[in-house]
Amino acid sequence: MTALALDIGGTKLAAARVESDGTLAGEQQVATPDVGVWAAAESLLAAVAAGRRVERVGIASAGPVDALAGAVGPLNIAEWRHGFPLVDAVRSLFPNADITLAIDGACCTLAEYRFGAGRGIDNQIGMIVSTGVGGGIVLEGRILGGRTGNAGHIGHVVVPGAEDVPCACGGFGCLEAVASGPSAVRWANARGWVGSTGMELARAAKSGDHVAAAALSRSGTAIGAAIASTAAVLDLDLAVVGGGFGQAGAQLWGPMRDAARRHAGLSFSRGLRVVPATLGARATLIGAGVLTCGD
Repeated sequence: MTALALDIGGTKLAAARVESDGTLAGEQQVATPDVGVWAAAESLLAAVAAGRRVERVGIASAGPVDALAGAVGPLNIAEWRHGFPLVDAVRSLFPNADITLAIDGACCTLAEYRFGAGRGIDNQIGMIVSTGVGGGIVLEGRILGGRTGNAGHIGHVVVPGAEDVPCACGGFGCLEAVASGPSAVRWANARGWVGSTGMELARAAKSGDHVAAAALSRSGTAIGAAIASTAAVLDLDLAVVGGGFGQAGAQLWGPMRDAARRHAGLSFSRGLRVVPATLGARATLIGAGVLTCGD
Protein backbone atom coordinates (compact mmCIF):
# COMPACT_ATOMS: atom_id res chain seq x y z
CA MET A 1 0.00 0.00 0.00
CA THR A 2 1.20 3.49 -0.83
CA ALA A 3 -0.09 6.26 1.40
CA LEU A 4 0.60 9.98 1.06
CA ALA A 5 0.50 12.93 3.43
CA LEU A 6 -0.24 16.46 2.20
CA ASP A 7 0.16 19.70 4.17
CA ILE A 8 -1.55 22.83 2.83
CA GLY A 9 -0.33 26.01 4.51
CA GLY A 10 -0.21 29.69 3.77
CA THR A 11 3.58 29.68 3.54
CA LYS A 12 4.38 26.27 2.09
CA LEU A 13 2.90 23.11 0.59
CA ALA A 14 4.50 19.81 1.60
CA ALA A 15 3.92 16.16 0.75
CA ALA A 16 5.51 12.83 1.53
CA ARG A 17 4.93 9.10 1.35
CA VAL A 18 3.87 7.44 4.58
CA GLU A 19 5.77 4.27 5.46
CA SER A 20 4.11 1.24 7.10
CA ASP A 21 5.47 2.31 10.51
CA GLY A 22 4.00 5.81 10.12
CA THR A 23 7.26 7.56 9.26
CA LEU A 24 7.59 9.84 6.24
CA ALA A 25 9.72 9.28 3.16
CA GLY A 26 10.48 11.24 0.01
CA GLU A 27 9.31 14.53 1.49
CA GLN A 28 9.11 17.50 -0.87
CA GLN A 29 7.85 21.05 -0.41
CA VAL A 30 7.30 24.25 -2.35
CA ALA A 31 6.35 27.79 -1.39
CA THR A 32 2.60 28.41 -1.56
CA PRO A 33 2.01 30.52 -4.69
CA ASP A 34 -0.35 33.47 -4.81
CA VAL A 35 -2.22 31.86 -7.71
CA GLY A 36 -2.30 28.32 -9.01
CA VAL A 37 -2.26 26.72 -5.55
CA TRP A 38 -3.92 23.52 -6.68
CA ALA A 39 -1.59 23.18 -9.68
CA ALA A 40 1.37 23.43 -7.30
CA ALA A 41 -0.13 20.86 -4.91
CA GLU A 42 -0.99 18.55 -7.80
CA SER A 43 2.59 18.63 -9.08
CA LEU A 44 3.91 17.98 -5.59
CA LEU A 45 1.66 14.97 -5.06
CA ALA A 46 2.54 13.52 -8.44
CA ALA A 47 6.25 13.88 -7.72
CA VAL A 48 5.97 12.20 -4.32
CA ALA A 49 3.76 9.37 -5.61
CA ALA A 50 6.18 8.79 -8.51
CA GLY A 51 3.80 6.50 -10.40
CA ARG A 52 2.90 4.31 -7.43
CA ARG A 53 -0.67 3.11 -6.84
CA VAL A 54 -1.89 5.35 -4.03
CA GLU A 55 -4.46 3.85 -1.65
CA ARG A 56 -4.64 6.45 1.16
CA VAL A 57 -4.08 10.21 1.42
CA GLY A 58 -4.11 12.22 4.63
CA ILE A 59 -4.55 15.97 4.18
CA ALA A 60 -3.80 18.68 6.72
CA SER A 61 -5.00 22.14 5.71
CA ALA A 62 -5.05 25.61 7.15
CA GLY A 63 -8.59 26.48 8.09
CA PRO A 64 -11.40 26.86 8.22
CA VAL A 65 -12.19 23.48 6.71
CA ASP A 66 -15.44 21.67 5.94
CA ALA A 67 -14.52 18.07 6.60
CA LEU A 68 -17.97 16.82 5.61
CA ALA A 69 -17.88 18.50 2.19
CA GLY A 70 -14.15 17.91 1.74
CA ALA A 71 -13.58 21.61 1.16
CA VAL A 72 -11.17 24.16 2.62
CA GLY A 73 -11.25 27.96 2.88
CA PRO A 74 -7.93 29.04 4.42
CA LEU A 75 -7.85 32.65 5.55
CA ASN A 76 -4.17 32.86 4.58
CA ILE A 77 -4.61 31.51 1.02
CA ALA A 78 -6.49 34.24 -0.83
CA GLU A 79 -7.21 32.14 -3.90
CA TRP A 80 -9.06 29.55 -1.78
CA ARG A 81 -10.55 31.79 0.89
CA HIS A 82 -14.09 31.37 -0.41
CA GLY A 83 -13.76 27.60 -0.64
CA PHE A 84 -11.92 24.98 -2.65
CA PRO A 85 -13.04 21.32 -3.06
CA LEU A 86 -9.69 19.87 -2.03
CA VAL A 87 -10.78 16.27 -1.43
CA ASP A 88 -12.40 16.06 -4.86
CA ALA A 89 -9.28 17.54 -6.43
CA VAL A 90 -7.05 14.97 -4.74
CA ARG A 91 -9.46 12.19 -5.70
CA SER A 92 -9.14 13.22 -9.35
CA LEU A 93 -5.48 12.23 -9.08
CA PHE A 94 -6.02 9.06 -7.05
CA PRO A 95 -9.56 7.81 -7.83
CA ASN A 96 -9.35 4.67 -5.70
CA ALA A 97 -7.75 6.23 -2.62
CA ASP A 98 -9.31 6.72 0.80
CA ILE A 99 -8.86 10.43 1.55
CA THR A 100 -9.03 12.00 5.01
CA LEU A 101 -9.04 15.77 5.61
CA ALA A 102 -8.35 17.55 8.90
CA ILE A 103 -7.49 21.07 9.97
CA ASP A 104 -3.74 21.67 10.33
CA GLY A 105 -3.91 22.44 14.04
CA ALA A 106 -5.51 19.06 14.74
CA CYS A 107 -2.83 17.30 12.68
CA CYS A 108 -0.02 19.11 14.48
CA THR A 109 -1.59 18.26 17.84
CA LEU A 110 -2.03 14.63 16.84
CA ALA A 111 1.65 14.40 15.87
CA GLU A 112 2.86 15.92 19.13
CA TYR A 113 0.52 13.63 21.07
CA ARG A 114 1.83 10.52 19.33
CA PHE A 115 5.51 11.34 18.99
CA GLY A 116 6.41 14.68 20.59
CA ALA A 117 5.97 16.94 23.60
CA GLY A 118 2.43 15.77 24.33
CA ARG A 119 3.16 12.06 24.20
CA GLY A 120 1.07 10.10 26.69
CA ILE A 121 -1.00 13.09 27.91
CA ASP A 122 -4.62 12.29 27.10
CA ASN A 123 -6.12 15.76 27.69
CA GLN A 124 -4.26 18.57 25.97
CA ILE A 125 -4.36 21.43 23.52
CA GLY A 126 -1.81 21.87 20.76
CA MET A 127 -1.20 25.27 19.19
CA ILE A 128 0.51 26.62 16.09
CA VAL A 129 1.58 30.25 16.52
CA SER A 130 2.89 31.48 13.19
CA THR A 131 1.40 33.63 10.41
CA GLY A 132 -1.89 32.60 11.97
CA VAL A 133 -2.86 30.88 15.21
CA GLY A 134 -4.36 27.42 15.02
CA GLY A 135 -4.87 24.52 17.34
CA GLY A 136 -6.26 21.10 18.08
CA ILE A 137 -7.63 19.27 21.10
CA VAL A 138 -6.93 15.79 22.43
CA LEU A 139 -9.61 14.81 24.92
CA GLU A 140 -9.51 11.46 26.72
CA GLY A 141 -6.97 10.25 24.20
CA ARG A 142 -8.86 11.16 21.03
CA ILE A 143 -8.41 14.10 18.69
CA LEU A 144 -11.57 16.19 18.46
CA GLY A 145 -13.05 16.98 15.08
CA GLY A 146 -16.24 18.81 15.96
CA ARG A 147 -19.26 19.41 13.78
CA THR A 148 -17.34 20.63 10.72
CA GLY A 149 -13.78 19.57 11.52
CA ASN A 150 -12.73 22.88 13.06
CA ALA A 151 -12.65 21.94 16.76
CA GLY A 152 -9.68 23.47 18.56
CA HIS A 153 -9.43 26.55 16.33
CA ILE A 154 -8.21 28.59 19.29
CA GLY A 155 -6.96 31.44 17.12
CA HIS A 156 -10.50 32.81 17.07
CA VAL A 157 -11.12 32.85 20.80
CA VAL A 158 -11.68 36.46 21.89
CA VAL A 159 -8.97 37.69 24.27
CA PRO A 160 -9.37 40.34 26.99
CA GLY A 161 -8.65 43.95 26.08
CA ALA A 162 -8.63 43.41 22.32
CA GLU A 163 -12.33 43.56 21.52
CA ASP A 164 -11.84 46.40 18.98
CA VAL A 165 -8.96 44.75 17.05
CA PRO A 166 -10.25 43.50 13.66
CA CYS A 167 -9.43 39.97 12.54
CA ALA A 168 -9.19 38.53 9.03
CA CYS A 169 -12.06 36.19 9.91
CA GLY A 170 -14.44 39.16 10.06
CA GLY A 171 -14.67 39.25 13.83
CA PHE A 172 -12.92 41.40 16.43
CA GLY A 173 -10.57 40.66 19.28
CA CYS A 174 -9.46 37.22 18.12
CA LEU A 175 -6.28 35.73 19.53
CA GLU A 176 -4.87 35.51 15.99
CA ALA A 177 -5.39 39.26 15.51
CA VAL A 178 -3.25 39.91 18.59
CA ALA A 179 -0.75 37.08 18.91
CA SER A 180 0.30 35.90 15.44
CA GLY A 181 3.67 36.97 14.06
CA PRO A 182 2.24 39.43 11.51
CA SER A 183 -0.15 40.87 14.11
CA ALA A 184 2.68 41.47 16.57
CA VAL A 185 4.76 43.09 13.82
CA ARG A 186 1.90 45.43 12.86
CA TRP A 187 1.44 46.45 16.51
CA ALA A 188 5.16 47.17 16.86
CA ASN A 189 5.31 49.05 13.53
CA ALA A 190 2.50 51.32 14.70
CA ARG A 191 4.70 52.24 17.67
CA GLY A 192 7.80 53.07 15.69
CA TRP A 193 9.61 49.73 15.39
CA VAL A 194 11.05 49.20 11.91
CA GLY A 195 11.01 45.60 10.72
CA SER A 196 8.82 43.19 8.80
CA THR A 197 8.91 39.66 10.25
CA GLY A 198 8.21 37.94 13.51
CA MET A 199 11.75 36.59 13.69
CA GLU A 200 13.16 40.11 13.25
CA LEU A 201 10.87 41.19 16.05
CA ALA A 202 12.13 38.38 18.28
CA ARG A 203 15.76 39.28 17.59
CA ALA A 204 15.08 42.94 18.33
CA ALA A 205 13.40 42.06 21.62
CA LYS A 206 16.34 39.87 22.61
CA SER A 207 18.68 42.77 21.83
CA GLY A 208 16.80 45.09 24.19
CA ASP A 209 14.35 46.91 21.91
CA HIS A 210 11.55 47.95 24.28
CA VAL A 211 8.82 48.15 21.62
CA ALA A 212 9.68 44.71 20.26
CA ALA A 213 9.74 43.28 23.78
CA ALA A 214 6.34 44.84 24.53
CA ALA A 215 4.91 43.32 21.32
CA LEU A 216 6.08 39.85 22.31
CA SER A 217 4.78 40.31 25.84
CA ARG A 218 1.38 41.35 24.48
CA SER A 219 1.24 38.26 22.25
CA GLY A 220 2.41 35.91 24.96
CA THR A 221 -0.06 37.26 27.51
CA ALA A 222 -2.94 36.77 25.08
CA ILE A 223 -1.86 33.20 24.28
CA GLY A 224 -1.54 32.31 27.95
CA ALA A 225 -5.00 33.68 28.76
CA ALA A 226 -6.56 31.75 25.88
CA ILE A 227 -4.82 28.55 26.98
CA ALA A 228 -6.07 28.90 30.56
CA SER A 229 -9.62 29.59 29.39
CA THR A 230 -9.64 26.59 27.08
CA ALA A 231 -8.14 24.38 29.77
CA ALA A 232 -10.92 25.37 32.16
CA VAL A 233 -13.67 24.63 29.63
CA LEU A 234 -12.28 21.22 28.60
CA ASP A 235 -10.45 20.11 31.76
CA LEU A 236 -7.01 19.96 30.13
CA ASP A 237 -3.67 19.64 31.84
CA LEU A 238 -1.20 20.41 29.05
CA ALA A 239 -0.68 22.95 26.26
CA VAL A 240 1.92 22.28 23.57
CA VAL A 241 2.85 25.42 21.63
CA GLY A 242 4.69 25.30 18.30
CA GLY A 243 4.91 27.26 15.07
CA GLY A 244 7.54 29.65 13.79
CA PHE A 245 6.53 32.61 15.94
CA GLY A 246 6.05 30.24 18.86
CA GLN A 247 9.84 29.96 18.90
CA ALA A 248 10.30 33.69 19.56
CA GLY A 249 11.99 33.06 22.90
CA ALA A 250 11.75 34.12 26.53
CA GLN A 251 10.09 37.48 25.81
CA LEU A 252 7.11 35.54 24.44
CA TRP A 253 7.22 32.49 26.70
CA GLY A 254 7.63 34.25 30.04
CA PRO A 255 4.43 36.31 29.67
CA MET A 256 2.64 33.30 28.14
CA ARG A 257 3.34 31.06 31.11
CA ASP A 258 2.69 33.87 33.59
CA ALA A 259 -0.72 34.56 32.06
CA ALA A 260 -1.65 30.88 31.93
CA ARG A 261 -0.69 30.49 35.59
CA ARG A 262 -2.53 33.67 36.63
CA HIS A 263 -5.79 32.68 34.93
CA ALA A 264 -5.74 28.98 35.82
CA GLY A 265 -7.17 29.45 39.30
CA LEU A 266 -9.55 26.51 39.60
CA SER A 267 -8.39 23.51 41.61
CA PHE A 268 -8.44 21.19 38.59
CA SER A 269 -6.47 23.57 36.35
CA ARG A 270 -3.75 24.81 38.70
CA GLY A 271 -1.36 22.14 37.46
CA LEU A 272 -1.70 23.28 33.85
CA ARG A 273 1.62 23.04 32.02
CA VAL A 274 2.64 24.99 28.90
CA VAL A 275 5.51 23.45 26.95
CA PRO A 276 7.18 24.00 23.57
CA ALA A 277 6.47 21.61 20.72
CA THR A 278 9.35 19.32 19.77
CA LEU A 279 8.62 18.11 16.23
CA GLY A 280 9.24 21.43 14.46
CA ALA A 281 7.96 22.40 11.04
CA ARG A 282 7.24 18.79 10.03
CA ALA A 283 4.64 18.22 12.74
CA THR A 284 1.65 19.04 10.54
CA LEU A 285 2.80 16.73 7.77
CA ILE A 286 3.51 13.98 10.32
CA GLY A 287 -0.02 14.41 11.66
CA ALA A 288 -1.43 14.14 8.13
CA GLY A 289 0.53 10.90 7.87
CA VAL A 290 -1.15 9.62 11.05
CA LEU A 291 -4.53 10.28 9.38
CA THR A 292 -3.66 7.66 6.75
CA CYS A 293 -3.54 5.08 9.54
CA GLY A 294 -7.23 5.72 10.16
CA ASP A 295 -6.86 7.87 13.30
